[in-house]
Amino acid sequence: MKLHELSDNDGATKRRKRVGRGPGSGTGKMGGRGIKGQKSRSGVAINGYEGGQMPLYQRLPKRGFNKPNRKEFSVINLGLIQKFVDAGKIDGKKAIDEDVLIASGLVRRKLDGIRVLAKGDVTGKLDLSVTGASKSAIAAVEKAGGSLTVTAPVATASAE
Repeated sequence: MKLHELSDNDGATKRRKRVGRGPGSGTGKMGGRGIKGQKSRSGVAINGYEGGQMPLYQRLPKRGFNKPNRKEFSVINLGLIQKFVDAGKIDGKKAIDEDVLIASGLVRRKLDGIRVLAKGDVTGKLDLSVTGASKSAIAAVEKAGGSLTVTAPVATASAE
């Protein structure tokens, strides 16, 4: 095989359409834009514009619902907690609550509480106390010989 014998697969390349190159090309003169009108001119951006009429996407009703009082949790993985314990930033022998996680720099802010997820491995025995945790996270901590207690989130304001 030589260099001049190399070629692309059939259909791998497509020739560029050269617009406005004479009547024989099929896209000469007006270049496939039709006769006159806004869309035949350059510099036109009318996606969704309906000539001043209220556009369809604004006339249709919106779907879905955003809960105004939804809880926003700081999420943390078990592997990161274990990493901080191994590095000595968190004392693994004492009980680890949300204030300890914030003081160590693992969590920036509490928001409505801290939720623990099961990503990563737990090697040591940990005694965790947080606002929320996934079932697999609780199982992983208990498998390692520790305990993970889920406390009720503190109510900020009653909706009465």
